[in-house]
Amino acid sequence: MSELALLLQSRLVALAPTAIEVTDDSAKHAGHAGNNGGGHLSAKIVSNAFSGLSTVARHRAVFALVADLMPHRIHALSLTVLTPEELNNTKTQTS
Repeated sequence: MSELALLLQSRLVALAPTAIEVTDDSAKHAGHAGNNGGGHLSAKIVSNAFSGLSTVARHRAVFALVADLMPHRIHALSLTVLTPEELNNTKTQTS
């Protein structure tokens, strides 16, 4: 895992995630217009902290934890944010 992905993961501990996957996608986006060197990350976060929150509120909660990293260290952050129940429902539907 890249240093940037580890940094993001360490910031997300505040959400007490039950599961977390962080992927550094920076190599796929190297040199595109508008990118001034920040990384491209994807994160799947499962947390009870998201219970009762809209998708927008969940994203805001995550972005609040990494605001100081945007846009210089992190140029783009793709999020999948779920509660444990939502994750279980997703697994049940795909089984």
